[in-house]
Parts: sequence; C-alpha cells; structure tokens
Amino acid sequence: MLLHAVYFWLKPGVAAEDIRRFEELSNAMAKIPGVVHLWVGKPADTDRPIIDRSYSYALVVALQDMAAHDVYQEHPIHDTFREKCSMLWNKVQIYDSIN
Repeated sequence: MLLHAVYFWLKPGVAAEDIRRFEELSNAMAKIPGVVHLWVGKPADTDRPIIDRSYSYALVVALQDMAAHDVYQEHPIHDTFREKCSMLWNKVQIYDSIN
C-alpha cells in the first residue's frame, strides 16, 4: 500500500465556486484505477504546538502499490484536477509513504 498525502495552501480570496470545483475534482480522483481510499478535508480543530494547521486542504490517497501510483499520476482525471485547479493554490507539499 502506498499513501500519497498532498497538502494545499489555497490563495487568499478563492471564490466559493472555485472551492466547490476543487473539492469535486479532488473527490473524482477516487475513480482512478488502483485507488483504494481517498479523503479530502480541511485541517481538524486540534490544537497542540506540534500540529501544522496552516494548510487549506489535505488530500490523502491510499493506492494499491507503486504501479497504481504511477497510473494515478498519469491518469486523465488527475490531469483534469491539475489543469482546472492549479491556479487556486500558491503552495503544495506532498508526502508519499509505502509499507
């Protein structure tokens, strides 16, 4: 299993319509072959010094394996997400882990 965790810092003042598109297109990536689970969410209301809540959205995708990750990266649904949403963020941070 490979976990692909992506954190997005949206630009200030992003319109509600654009946020809906971001959420819709993020969730659509669950249909990509090899995706086991996909979660999209905002920072939880937790408050400890070690927690970074500076991001706007997190996308966490559980993929079957590295081959599924490679399919995911090149899939047209993922390309559509990037093409239609990349102008909404000013920073992205990715953490991939495998067990």
